Amino acid sequence: MTRKLFVALVVLGGAIRIATLPLPGTRDVGVWKIWTYNAALHSPARLYGVGGSPPEHRVLNFHGAEATVDYPPLALFELGLVGRAYRLVSPAFPDTAALTAAIKLLLLVFEIGFLALAFFAVRTGAGLDAARWAAAAYWMNPAPIVGASILCYLDPLFVCPLVGALLAGCSGWPFLAGVLFAASVLTKAQAVVVLPAVALALWNGGAGRDRWRRFARGGAGATLAVVAILAPIVAAGALPNMVAAMESLTRHDMLSGNACNLWWIVGYLLRAWYSMADMGVWPALTAPAKILAISRTIEIGYPNPRMIGAAMTIGAMAWALWTASHVRDRFLIAAVGAFMVHAYATLSAQVHENHLFAAVPLLVVAAAGRPRLRAVMWTVSAIFALNLNLFYGISEYIDGWSVPRGITVIDLTVLLAVANCVTLLWHAAVLRSECFAAAALQRSPAPG
Repeated sequence: MTRKLFVALVVLGGAIRIATLPLPGTRDVGVWKIWTYNAALHSPARLYGVGGSPPEHRVLNFHGAEATVDYPPLALFELGLVGRAYRLVSPAFPDTAALTAAIKLLLLVFEIGFLALAFFAVRTGAGLDAARWAAAAYWMNPAPIVGASILCYLDPLFVCPLVGALLAGCSGWPFLAGVLFAASVLTKAQAVVVLPAVALALWNGGAGRDRWRRFARGGAGATLAVVAILAPIVAAGALPNMVAAMESLTRHDMLSGNACNLWWIVGYLLRAWYSMADMGVWPALTAPAKILAISRTIEIGYPNPRMIGAAMTIGAMAWALWTASHVRDRFLIAAVGAFMVHAYATLSAQVHENHLFAAVPLLVVAAAGRPRLRAVMWTVSAIFALNLNLFYGISEYIDGWSVPRGITVIDLTVLLAVANCVTLLWHAAVLRSECFAAAALQRSPAPG
């Protein structure tokens, strides 16, 4: 890629992001605004609530809207900084497009951070051309543009330190890897899915005799970061309230929260099966797919989908870890992390539509050094972007910008879920092939 083309793509990607700042996004943006306002007005450490038995779930208010907090504290601290800056400009804190843009600017800062991190890490490992490809592949990728710039999901806040943790572990900086991983998990709990890949990076990121020392340093870094981030929560007496808020994440009562994955297919098939007697076969099969509650699935006699999904996800992650157990290549370790996110988002129950986001930047890094993964990266990116578009278009508040789900007769979200499951198997096959090739190269004798 020439320098002029690279610069042009960076400018174009930036222009797209700036142009989409005022778009209102999903209904979750209303929750981000409530958190931003309250974190600017009060101590973010007290937003979970303080005390109570059982622990209080504090209800936050903003312009008549209410919400509780179910994100880890670092996200609140970051949104609080946005709120304080916005309050300096607009002391009345109006609920306008400018507030949405301010939150999106925070995401843009973290996207730029990831861009710089990926560029320099890839340039070190694979050269300037690969680094330019990685930066352009992320910056012009429809997945982060739709997910962050248009719909305003907060995933870039945890993805940047998560990728940094993997790369630091591969580079022999275990303490920094621990700090960054803890920061990622305490921004969004989903980051814990990539813990095995971070552990693999620490295990193989240096001499074999120093493995346990690297683990110890990584653990020390993570512990220090956790203590520093949670100190205000503990000082406010809100730690039990925060823990209770995090536990609520495991109780979402849905097979799939609009994520086009295995459980979206299961929900569609169950609804169709039980509707055929009343509607007929064809109307039941062509009806729009909807969220099905886990509690309803258990009520009609099926086993707990949470347990089945967890077992499948853990199995897929264990397979990836075993397959890549001897890998030292930073690109393949990033690929392992991406596969774990993809497996979680596809096989776990109660996954939401945005939970595949982190697989895309991890795949960008992986594919920069392992070109066979580029087709996988673009396919996963397209699936994720289309998943979001089918449900939300460019906003839940603006009609007419989503692909019609009925154009394929069978709901397109169901067909996309099937495509996603097939892509996961393909992703596994390519990852396995690349890991075996890397292992064979490591075993081959040096020339001369």
